[in-house]
Amino acid sequence: MEARNPWEQVLEQLRQSLDGEEFRRWFSQCSFAFDSGDHITVWVPTEPARRHIVANYADHLERALAAIDRSRSYIRFVVSGYAEDEDDEE
Repeated sequence: MEARNPWEQVLEQLRQSLDGEEFRRWFSQCSFAFDSGDHITVWVPTEPARRHIVANYADHLERALAAIDRSRSYIRFVVSGYAEDEDDEE
């Protein structure tokens, strides 16, 4: 069996704690970019979506990371098509 990436594992946890429509609206278009160990980078479609996820789902994401034994990791949301140095993290 192929190992799932950490973002797929986080999504599985989020599906269990969020309303189906809410999950689809904010997370269905996000995609795994890479895992550096302490950072899991995820592509998001727009800057407003990135801001909304960061502002409203931090607790859910922290719980999901803890559930997959990655509590020391941080999920970094990057708008698709933007280079790392163009990203204006909060």
